[in-house]
Amino acid sequence: MRSRHFELFVSPLVWDEVALGDHEVSQRRCGIIAGLPVLAVDEETSRIAEAFMASGVIPPKAATDASHIAVATRHGMDFLLTWNCTHIANAQILRRLNAVATSLGYELPTICTPDELMEDPNE
Repeated sequence: MRSRHFELFVSPLVWDEVALGDHEVSQRRCGIIAGLPVLAVDEETSRIAEAFMASGVIPPKAATDASHIAVATRHGMDFLLTWNCTHIANAQILRRLNAVATSLGYELPTICTPDELMEDPNE
């Protein structure tokens, strides 16, 4: 699926999260992402997530957050959108994770909230 300017992807982790909670609400969320291409979670993705966790930058309780970042990193995504400003869209954490990604031969995607990526209202 494409937006006006971006090709959109999700991971199995996103599917797991949107399916949680109130049944009716989760069904609406699933409907929104239905049809989007799904990025694979493979051994390399796990290796990147483990390196992020081993760095100590992300606490053990937020291992899924490390996996979200690892999937986007592994697949060379330009952006990772999130509302999680605690462990994902956090400038101090991202600076340190970027060093880990670089040491593994990857480039960390730009990680931001959807509001930060909104189109220019002047266009």
